[in-house]
Amino acid sequence: MKQSFKPAGICANAIDFEVENGVVKNVKFYGGCPGNHLGIERLVEGMKVEDVIDRLSGVTCGHRATSCPDQLACALKAAAGK
Repeated sequence: MKQSFKPAGICANAIDFEVENGVVKNVKFYGGCPGNHLGIERLVEGMKVEDVIDRLSGVTCGHRATSCPDQLACALKAAAGK
C-alpha cells in the first residue's frame, strides 16, 4: 500500500513509498533535485527498511540539519511506528 510523507527542512515537498514484507519499494520524491532523488529511489529499491534507516539516518545537506536521504529514513521510521 502506498504511503505518503510530508518532509521538513528539504526542497522536496512529498515522499511516496511502499513497504512490503519489510522491503522498500516504489520510492518517489516530489520537488527538489530530480537527479539526486532518482539516485536515492533506485539505490533503496528492494532494500530492507532497517538497512535504509541505518544508512540514511543523520545524513545532512550543506548547512541543513537534515537531507532528502535523512527524510526518507524519517518516513520509514514513522511508517514502522519508531
